[in-house]
Amino acid sequence: MKLVCNQTDLNAHLSLVSRAVPSRPTHPILANVLLIANAQTQQLSLTAFDLSLGIKTSFNAEVEVGGEIALPAKLMGDIVSRLPAGEIRLEQTQEGALGVSLISASGRYQVRGMEVDEFPELPVIEEGEAIYLPVEALMDGLRSALFATSSDDTKQILTGLHLTVKQDSLEFAATDGHRLAVVETTNTGDAAAGLEVTVPARSLRELERMLGIGDATEPLAMHQGQGQIIFEWAEQRLTSRILEGQYPAYRQLIPRQFERQITLERKQLLSALERIAVMADQKNNIVKFSIDSLNEELSLSVEAQDVGSGRESIKAQISGEDLDFAFNIKYLMDGLKALPTNEITMEVNTATSPIILTPLGSLKMTYLIMPVQIRT
Repeated sequence: MKLVCNQTDLNAHLSLVSRAVPSRPTHPILANVLLIANAQTQQLSLTAFDLSLGIKTSFNAEVEVGGEIALPAKLMGDIVSRLPAGEIRLEQTQEGALGVSLISASGRYQVRGMEVDEFPELPVIEEGEAIYLPVEALMDGLRSALFATSSDDTKQILTGLHLTVKQDSLEFAATDGHRLAVVETTNTGDAAAGLEVTVPARSLRELERMLGIGDATEPLAMHQGQGQIIFEWAEQRLTSRILEGQYPAYRQLIPRQFERQITLERKQLLSALERIAVMADQKNNIVKFSIDSLNEELSLSVEAQDVGSGRESIKAQISGEDLDFAFNIKYLMDGLKALPTNEITMEVNTATSPIILTPLGSLKMTYLIMPVQIRT
């Protein structure tokens, strides 16, 4: 293997695939990144795979002699990130040797590698046709729903995002049992056949990150089968396992009618929550809301034992009678940060029924939070 590439390119792509390198690999080879230099295409591809999440990416390089080798991902990343900008030359140390030399303007480094035969192959899905999805619509859905997934591995199905592909729309749903985010975006891609699948949030966060630094004009190809899902676009590829099990019937949780509706500015509410949250703590992270329909005000208050209390009031358009109800501050703030518009509506029936937040105009999104019982 002999090639010349740009330090910026190599560093960026190493950083990208390293997200699929396990921190505690079950086998030494999994701590490596697979490098394949192709003299015909003049490209260098990098692959990492932790047996659940796999990332493969390619970029242009001046390949004199093709070849492949598995190199320690962390060491390579640490070295390349510290090398000066400009050209880097990668050369296999000698014929048949397990290692490469990295040569830059500042110096020369030798890194030992491993046999590529040990490196696990990324899954391949041969049956079925690819479904093409618009990248912008996919990004909007991921950005607005992923935050609501669960981090509790004992509820494995809830650690994933449920994606429903329809002919003219994409629906994203995420819940951790206390809150629910449902987002619908327009599907301008090729998706004649319906599809429902639950993908680990970790995998989709990496997909969101990869899409964010690429070209959003080219549609993404999605392949699903054999317990795996593959996303491909440009020179990038992400493969992930699919979560097994029945995803909750989340649509049944969303009330169809509401007795009270509040319209207010999202940023104003978020700022008030950020201030009042200073008075809250881990034992008492509850914010109480009071609807004052006569004065068209929404009051927020926090009572923290042995600490103190805080209170804020916000002007709002209110329809319906007065009511007191309470939220977990974190859940509410997470949802407000994800809502894409400044003007939002909050809809509620009773102090113990689900509360719905939706943005006015723009993205079609529903954020449901279960209230917290107020102790009197």
